[in-house]
Amino acid sequence: MAADDAPCSEFMDWELDTSTCNVNGLKQEKQLSASQRRCYSFCRRKSFAAFVASKRDDGQEEGSPRWCCCGQTFKEHSAIHKHTARTHDAEIRQLTQAAYERLLSQLEEEAETQQPDEREAEPVDFSAWIPETGHISEEQLQKGPGKVLLYYRYCLVEDPHLISAWQKALCEKLHLTGKVRLATEGINGTVGGTNTATDLYIDAMRSHPLFRMEEEDFKTSDGGAECFKDLKVGVYKEIVPMGMDPDVISYQLAGVPLEPEEFHEEVQALLAEGDSCSDTVLLDCRNFYESKIGQFTQCLAPSIRKFSYFPDYVDQNLDLFRDKKVLMYCTGGIRCERGSAYLRSKDVCKEVYQLKGGIHKYLERFPDGFYRGKLFVFDERYSISSNNDVIADCRYCGCPWDRYQLCSTAFCCQLVLSCPACRRDGRTACCPTCQTKGQAPLHREECECTDGRPRIPQDV
Repeated sequence: MAADDAPCSEFMDWELDTSTCNVNGLKQEKQLSASQRRCYSFCRRKSFAAFVASKRDDGQEEGSPRWCCCGQTFKEHSAIHKHTARTHDAEIRQLTQAAYERLLSQLEEEAETQQPDEREAEPVDFSAWIPETGHISEEQLQKGPGKVLLYYRYCLVEDPHLISAWQKALCEKLHLTGKVRLATEGINGTVGGTNTATDLYIDAMRSHPLFRMEEEDFKTSDGGAECFKDLKVGVYKEIVPMGMDPDVISYQLAGVPLEPEEFHEEVQALLAEGDSCSDTVLLDCRNFYESKIGQFTQCLAPSIRKFSYFPDYVDQNLDLFRDKKVLMYCTGGIRCERGSAYLRSKDVCKEVYQLKGGIHKYLERFPDGFYRGKLFVFDERYSISSNNDVIADCRYCGCPWDRYQLCSTAFCCQLVLSCPACRRDGRTACCPTCQTKGQAPLHREECECTDGRPRIPQDV
């Protein structure tokens, strides 16, 4: 933390008198969730203390502090505090907002760059869990038609480091790339390779006594090892990062799963009622850039950037779900497991249901059903499709376009929808601000794409 940002410990325990604070500032704070309010309150105390500390006259003898502000001299803590609260409220709010945004940005960076829990595992014989490939050539494992697998399994994993080591050895032997997350609550993976290699991987997963998986638990799509840059296997606190302790919000509290056929019937009934239906909410619990290129007709798609924002979104929009039947869906089903559990913990919904197998399984059964547009995937393909609808548009000219590419500016990880014509004209960044950055190594989210978007939107 920079010196200018460091809190003045002498004042950190003082409570700020909010009786003279701006009403709009208080209203804005009340709109925050409980966790956000705690952060905001901390930043407010920190900013207030730093402001007061900046007015201290250090030229005086030790033991007789005084503060100079607005042409006045204050010799008591209480006096300078009252003056600051009454006279400099606007400045304190500006400092608080800046500190709050820096804190959120720092917490987000730490969460994104969180390294898996790496401890040295004791040597274990994995031979019983790894398929025999002596009858298969290396060429069959590495070359030829391939696919990408998507799967998860919630179950008690007593030693996730042991399973992590097995997964790494298994994937390396089969020349698979992708991402596998382990935690004590289960496993979540997406891997790519040849048809031969991925079939062997499915067999190995199904034969392991811990997971008890069936073939239908794996969602498949055309692809291969080239869909991922490398292989990442690690142990984490959660197998999908929602930012909630799995022991507190457990998958065991999830909503009622609906088979694709049952979910289809529910959506059909919802659409048939049209605007007259006021007791059912079709909720997309994915990120905004996912629902932007594909979604169920007449859904509620929160404008959140990360699944870890979903709990705060629910907290700030409880009235949307009060006494309603909620139909939730996501890509493969895993986010709905924890998301529906969190929504149910609020005890405001009449019923909570989730699409079993997610959009992936729904499209296998209803490729031309009520889900329109593309399905976003977290690999180098960015999306897969089952129908020809284009529901998104070019960020620059507004023509129909739904094929994501990374922003061309170095250090920016935003995705951009820029059609071929606009890309030929050089408009390849996510926004005009990024377009003018060039190769400057700025903070990767310092652009219009995030500055103009509320962290937690209010849809009530």
